[in-house]
Amino acid sequence: MHNAVKLESIGALVQGCHENPFELLGPHLVENRGEKLLAVRAYLPHSKQAWVTAGGEARKQAMRRIHPSGLYEAIVPWLHDERGPKYELHVEDHTGRTTKMHDPYAFSPLLTEFDLYLIGEGRHWRAYDKLGAHVRTIDGVTGVNFAVWAPNAKGVAIVGDFNQWDGRRHPMRKHIPSGVWELFIPDLDVGSVYKYRVNQNGHYVDKTDPVGFAAEVPPRTASIVADLDAFTWSDENWMQRRADTNWLERPVNIYEVHLGSWRKDPNNPSGWIGYRELAKQLGDYCSDMGFTHIEMMPVSEHPFTGSWGYQTVGYFAATSRYGSPEDFMYMVNYLHSRGIGVILDWVPAHFPKDDHGLRRFDGSALYEHEDPRQGEHPDWGTLIFNYGRSEVRNFLLSNALFWLDKYHIDGLRVDAVASMLYLDYSREDGQWIPNQYGGRENLEAISLLKEFNEQSHAQFPGVLTIAEESTAWGGVSRPTFTGGLGFSLKWNMGWMNDTLRYMRDDPIHRRYHHNELTFSMIYAFTENFCLPLSHDEVVHGKGSLLDQMPGDLWQKNANLRLLYSYMWTHPGKKLLFMGSEFGQWNEWNCDDSLQWDLLQWEMHQGVQKMIRDLNLLIQNEPALYEQDFVGEGFEWIDCQSADESVLAFLRKGKDPNDTVLVAMNFTPVPREAHRIGVPRLGWYQEKFNSDSSHYGGSNMGNYPGVSAEEVEWHGRPYSLQVKLPPLATVIFKPE
Repeated sequence: MHNAVKLESIGALVQGCHENPFELLGPHLVENRGEKLLAVRAYLPHSKQAWVTAGGEARKQAMRRIHPSGLYEAIVPWLHDERGPKYELHVEDHTGRTTKMHDPYAFSPLLTEFDLYLIGEGRHWRAYDKLGAHVRTIDGVTGVNFAVWAPNAKGVAIVGDFNQWDGRRHPMRKHIPSGVWELFIPDLDVGSVYKYRVNQNGHYVDKTDPVGFAAEVPPRTASIVADLDAFTWSDENWMQRRADTNWLERPVNIYEVHLGSWRKDPNNPSGWIGYRELAKQLGDYCSDMGFTHIEMMPVSEHPFTGSWGYQTVGYFAATSRYGSPEDFMYMVNYLHSRGIGVILDWVPAHFPKDDHGLRRFDGSALYEHEDPRQGEHPDWGTLIFNYGRSEVRNFLLSNALFWLDKYHIDGLRVDAVASMLYLDYSREDGQWIPNQYGGRENLEAISLLKEFNEQSHAQFPGVLTIAEESTAWGGVSRPTFTGGLGFSLKWNMGWMNDTLRYMRDDPIHRRYHHNELTFSMIYAFTENFCLPLSHDEVVHGKGSLLDQMPGDLWQKNANLRLLYSYMWTHPGKKLLFMGSEFGQWNEWNCDDSLQWDLLQWEMHQGVQKMIRDLNLLIQNEPALYEQDFVGEGFEWIDCQSADESVLAFLRKGKDPNDTVLVAMNFTPVPREAHRIGVPRLGWYQEKFNSDSSHYGGSNMGNYPGVSAEEVEWHGRPYSLQVKLPPLATVIFKPE
């Protein structure tokens, strides 16, 4: 019967370039003298003998080697149905050891034509349910279904610990024209370690699964089969509340964290604390501190720890440095139980050139551009996604939705949006290719970002999408139907740069830079802004925020408290990087723990207490959060006292009676009798004073409050005479 097998088909199989090994392997109906019989073929290199069996060994048929490479065939008269696993293979190797297995080539493909069509269209939102490695049970046989997109590969095989990394054992079937390769391997389970061996025109490269759900701890790079449906969630109440919440009108105080360096485990050689222990420590800490959200620097798998996660290889894999996917789910679930939302950094702007990753995945520029003027990122030595290719869009969009779906993530902060929007980003003339209209806008990336926001908000109500965008691009946080990009929030990089530049100045010079403080209010309501003091402000030689403040030790701390209280009262949501909340001295280093030992000193305890109280104040005062993004929520009282470096303004809630008065003194000179115009008479309670001795200040202030007088000031019929402490903020609330 082997005469029916074509030699060129055997050659392609042996050379690892057969696009459909099912044509040759598995059960096949053959005709012999008018009678239809079932032939079973198996490619078993390194084997000595093989049999087809059924019912244990009640029926056993020896196979005949029909090619010296290890191709076997048996005509099995007691098998009549070529569909489904009606038999097993028994294989004896040259040591005499016998292995029993189901035949991978007896199973029909699981991907449907509709799946493949949607992936090709770029609109298979749950492509992660089809691509990658999934544990399945088919006709009572449990195994793993593998699927990977590699249209230009000559052949793809699955290699792993289960087949001794032998690329001849499990060649995959190519779906044409989609270019997705697929194979179900029976008898595999969760924990199996694997890669794809990709034949790149005769050059074989082992690749990590682009849609793999787990990976080995770096520097090892293989993917690991994981079951993302095994965890039992208990956050239904949180998820329902989230869907019903308009976060734009709620307090949002975000604590930015790098999981590997928040704290260190002295008993672990790597120093890393696992997801489950981090969940309790971080969750309890942030709950006590009054933060509403934790934003994690990328947890997607990355080979180089020093990239902080921003050079991602495993877009669908939570890094194994801190545990398993189930452990990370536990962490999110626990944080939700403490009332804390989880935001992840997501990096669709670029990916690294590691050989086991996405770069030239099938031998061609598959995920990236062939032309380096489009495909190379000059700043970071990385590659840029081809946002115009449907399958690449599908990869990125389904990846974003994947974290929201499988891990119950509450928001995605999109890294380096500016580098996506502009074709000439960090490039000189001649180093970039204009769009079809001759412009510098990356139309495909813009389209991708809009679709990302539309689908995220439509499919997962209540999630936040946040853009790190540093240019004057209009409408980043405006709806797509009005021409915007559709983000919930945009980082206010202008506010951050101006404010830190101002605060670094010696107070004696601040009178000449007063506009750096006031300028942000000119554009404060053009976007839904988040005010960030992030990790970027405490690395690369900048020093910690405390270290950047001018003056002696007391003044540095007073300036830091002033900076934070200015930020917490300025319109916009808040983000603070870990360690800054207690005045860390050292610049952040991803290999070291935060300086928790500093909290033995009252000065650092004071900064921490003040952040806790500011978070509590915001949650209790609607005037400080309800109208962050509309001019009705803010009113200047005094923005012109440059010589005194004093600011005063009102923050307002939706209720006209819900108002707080904020006054700040940016010099170390106490103002003993400073007059501030106010809109009405009455008692003004002092709600907050950053100079309180409780926070390490000099305790100058107005406790318990001040009565308004009928003295016109600042164009208002009434005024307060108050004490403005040195380098401090005071907040009053009219009763």
